[in-house]
Amino acid sequence: MWPCTTIFRPLLLKLRSRYAFSKDTQLTLVSPSKLIFRPSASCTGVGKKWTRPTGYDTGLKTYNSLTKQKEPLVLAQEGIATWYSCGPTVYDHAHLGHACSYVRFDIIQRVLSRVFGINVIHVMVITDIDDKIIRRALEKSISPTVLARMYEEEFKNHMLALKVRPPAVYLRVTENIPQIVAFIEGIIRNEHAYATKQGDVYFDIGSIGDRYGKLMGAGDAAGEPGDTEKRDSRDFALWKASKPQEPSWESPWGKGRPGWHIECSTIASSVFGSQLDIHSGGVDLAFPHHENEIAQCEAYHQCGQWGNYFLHSGHLHLKGSAEKMSKSLNNYITIKDFLESYSANEFRMFCLLTKYRSAIDYSDASLNEARSSLATITAFTHDAQAYMRGQLQCQAVQEGALWERLAETKANVVRALADDFDTPRVVNAIMSLVYQGNRHLQPITKPDRSPRSPAVFGAILAYIREVFEVLGVDLLDRKEAHSVDSSGTLENVVEQLARFRSDVRAFALSMEDTPPGEPAHASPRPCSEKLPLLKACDTLRKDLASLGVHIRDRGPNSTWEISQKMPAGQDKE
Repeated sequence: MWPCTTIFRPLLLKLRSRYAFSKDTQLTLVSPSKLIFRPSASCTGVGKKWTRPTGYDTGLKTYNSLTKQKEPLVLAQEGIATWYSCGPTVYDHAHLGHACSYVRFDIIQRVLSRVFGINVIHVMVITDIDDKIIRRALEKSISPTVLARMYEEEFKNHMLALKVRPPAVYLRVTENIPQIVAFIEGIIRNEHAYATKQGDVYFDIGSIGDRYGKLMGAGDAAGEPGDTEKRDSRDFALWKASKPQEPSWESPWGKGRPGWHIECSTIASSVFGSQLDIHSGGVDLAFPHHENEIAQCEAYHQCGQWGNYFLHSGHLHLKGSAEKMSKSLNNYITIKDFLESYSANEFRMFCLLTKYRSAIDYSDASLNEARSSLATITAFTHDAQAYMRGQLQCQAVQEGALWERLAETKANVVRALADDFDTPRVVNAIMSLVYQGNRHLQPITKPDRSPRSPAVFGAILAYIREVFEVLGVDLLDRKEAHSVDSSGTLENVVEQLARFRSDVRAFALSMEDTPPGEPAHASPRPCSEKLPLLKACDTLRKDLASLGVHIRDRGPNSTWEISQKMPAGQDKE
């Protein structure tokens, strides 16, 4: 190999003009037909160094996988975030590993829009042609298109069931083949891809020098199996020549279909152009998928930085397993099976209890922790409402302290969300507020005519409900709590039953007159003939609890609530 700075000076000047290389860029001739370049350390616009975008500083910080640290979130346009995410490959049922990633990023998008006033323009691709889809379709003796549409519809329904807001648009790979072909042609035209005699097209990793490996490092790149005519073992397929029994489309290189990575680069670019604010996906997609997306887009657009922020969610693991939940490992739980035992609210709370980029262990204990947190909030809500109605008698409330704690909680929640969307800190702040509220709601048996402070509890309840609504948790739980009868008839029946029981109980607790001959100061006691009524009231309360109707006796008054029945085989919290 020969240094080429002097010998090929005309070519060097042409390349330097085209790519804005510095004067000391080094070229090396590795064959009569191939040159590679090595940019100098001072080269700008080239290499792996992340450049802070120019535009609107949101005041938020987010962990950027491109820099491996938190960075200020700067958007190209004020109040608008362009967001692309990799959707499912629809060849089988979606599982909780998928759900965890989509729910976590749904939470972040809700926070950006509802808390910080940013309009998130979210686009997601549906991979409806792929090796796995083709294999599964052959196994089932149906067309790949029918198989993909079936699982795509199921995926969308599951996302709705998990309260994940749909993107602005879903885009299928098979409906964007002409755009993909044109995108590949552009990469070839920019001399970063090449076609083989067999009709395959590969990305030429060597052509971009040390710009490859922005996420994981070029040393992590392993070759994928393919044509022996590949120039470098790391080169990856942009277009695959057709094979028997496989769907194919016409192209300048013959019939074939897209490679895996090119679909996302094409579709994201077709919507957002040469600059993208945020790209998201599971951490397992960082390499090679997102790495190759970056290479393709920067080669096509001839830019030094296509995506400004890459956000990756942590893996979901089965408790005790080091492996991620995956179909290939056969260690997964489908979304459908999960929703037969738990609610969407419980799964979302499960996700909120860990940072979105952290690995998360799935177990009955972790789901019960989420369920217990929701139950604590629900119990506080009922107690606070009972206090506001005058059904719960308490000692004097330290109203000023509660208003102060509410204001402090609001500030802490915003700070936590602005710091890389730290939802565990948010939940902790809310649970601390609930704890402080509960301290003031300790019932007393006899009213002491202390001043009452219902307004501060109304403010606390409204705020807690608002925060969880932003995060996608419906504390009113209208759909789930009223699944038996959405018209509210069940609640009306329970209300009448609880009121009748309260009347009976109040009568049974009424004290008998002091018998003749006993001192007037003797303690009054319930009439013995009324004791069976008290026992019957207690029995009814216990029986209703097993059916999900919980009555709480608070001195002479009673309150009630309806909760979901526990799944069979699980202990009640």
